[in-house]
Amino acid sequence: MVAESSCLFCYSIFVTIVALLYILFDVNYFLRIIFTIGWGKLFDKRKKLDETTEVYGICTSQDLDIFFKHMNNARYVRDLDFARFHFYERTGLYDEITKAKAHVLQTASNIRYRRTIPLFNTYKVTTKIVYWEEKTLYIEQQFITSDGFIRAIVLSKQGTIGLNVPEVMAKLTGKDVSYRPTPPEELQDWLTSMEKSSARLRKSD
Repeated sequence: MVAESSCLFCYSIFVTIVALLYILFDVNYFLRIIFTIGWGKLFDKRKKLDETTEVYGICTSQDLDIFFKHMNNARYVRDLDFARFHFYERTGLYDEITKAKAHVLQTASNIRYRRTIPLFNTYKVTTKIVYWEEKTLYIEQQFITSDGFIRAIVLSKQGTIGLNVPEVMAKLTGKDVSYRPTPPEELQDWLTSMEKSSARLRKSD
């Protein structure tokens, strides 16, 4: 009887802790990151920095929008985090960031939704670096369903603190430190747009 009471008490404590964690934190977000990185370490080959990585997902009932038909817009952005973490780890970029005691921050993103991802459809998120500057990385990511259609395409600006980006790129790609890839035309247009936005906002401050 005492043992049963003790087990019931421990179970109640466990349930309470789990409930509090889910109330106070986005537990599924952290679990997904751990799973994605862990899966990559176990089953995915290391990649060169100028290669493309892939992670896979499925649109579940938790991803649906208000019409209960397809993935909501916010879920796309959420999945980008998991794919970027996977890319950093598989390419060795995360190790270089850690060695330098540096930080990487998402400072801007531009997403174009081309077609919805319906419920229970599988997809992959591809990630690659398309350009870099002294303290900035530019990443392109795509959501691609099993039919090969690119459902969404995203450009992300990753600002760094305490990281010499050209030196890290040279180390991981084997190319000269002065090398820069040619930025895609849509990235150049986006950079121009952000410069105009910054100028307008500075005038209003």
